Parts: sequence; C-alpha cells; structure tokens
Amino acid sequence: MTDLASTDCPFCEIVGREDPDAREIYRDAETIAFFPTEPAVLGHTMVIPRRHVADIWDIDRDLAERVTDTTLLIADAIRDALDSDGLNVIQSNGHAASQSVMHLHVHVVPRWENDRIGRIWPPESDFSENQKDDAWTRLRAAVSGSEPR
Repeated sequence: MTDLASTDCPFCEIVGREDPDAREIYRDAETIAFFPTEPAVLGHTMVIPRRHVADIWDIDRDLAERVTDTTLLIADAIRDALDSDGLNVIQSNGHAASQSVMHLHVHVVPRWENDRIGRIWPPESDFSENQKDDAWTRLRAAVSGSEPR
C-alpha cells in the first residue's frame, strides 16, 4: 500500500483539494465522497480512501472498514435526500473490470425504475454445470483454511 499521494492520480488531486471542479459531499480523516464529473445518474457518488490505494488487493482491513463506513453513510444520505427506488454499490478492480482510475473507489449509484442505466447484469448465463462446479471447487480450495485479512 502506498501512503503518499500519487502525482498522476486525479483522485489524489481531489484529496489534496487541487481539483476546483470537485463536488465534494463528505470528508473525514481517511475517506472522501464526491460526485464524478460524468455521473451515471443524478446523485451518483464516489467514495475513495484519502491514501492512494490502487485496488481491493492493495487495501488493508482498517482502511477497508472506513471506506465501507463512508459508503454506508452515503447510501443512507442518498435514500433520505433523493428518494431513489434502489441503489447500486459498485467497486471495480483492474482494466478488465472497467476500473479507469487506479485509485480504489466505490460507486454509490441511486437507481430509479426505467432510469438511463438499465440492467447491469445479463438476464441469464450459459455456463455448463461442469464449469460452475469447477469454479466452485477451485474457489473453495483457495479459501480453505484462510481467514479474512
């Protein structure tokens, strides 16, 4: 984990209050919540750790708890202030998962029936039972005897 801000990270600019366009909603000693510049819907908020952490594999347990606490705070605020029909909490890791800024971030996205986002999961899958069993076996083996970090 990197304790210092990354010099080429747009989210570290927000942490350092160097982005005059940032619409910050919340800040505490370890996290910040703000609107992205191109929100999926109104109220779409991002939660980041103030410390530069690239992704989920780079975060420690204590900081993960703080990010989760702030995410819950923002989720409650969205429910109370915007009267949404639902909510997505999305956290992506790596380019293949559509992470475009390599600073861990959580999208807290209010949802309304028939909003512009639409479905985010395919309605069905075509994986065979053997493929599902193989993935199940491999993942169970990977966590066997492990403790959460």
